[in-house]
Amino acid sequence: MPADRYPSDLTDAQWELIEPLLPEPNTGGRPEKHQRREIVNAILYVVRSGYPWRYLPTDLPPWQTV
Repeated sequence: MPADRYPSDLTDAQWELIEPLLPEPNTGGRPEKHQRREIVNAILYVVRSGYPWRYLPTDLPPWQTV
């Protein structure tokens, strides 16, 4: 993942604080298609920019996933 693509992206230090708060991924079944950090970055992009969900850039996970 490229570092700081958007001003709203989490820093490594911020991610270290947030990651333990997220629920553990389910075991078995399909592996996760999108990294959790990317999903959080997409949420922050929408919240901080004020853009509608459907306007997420294509290098972030799809708005339906986020």
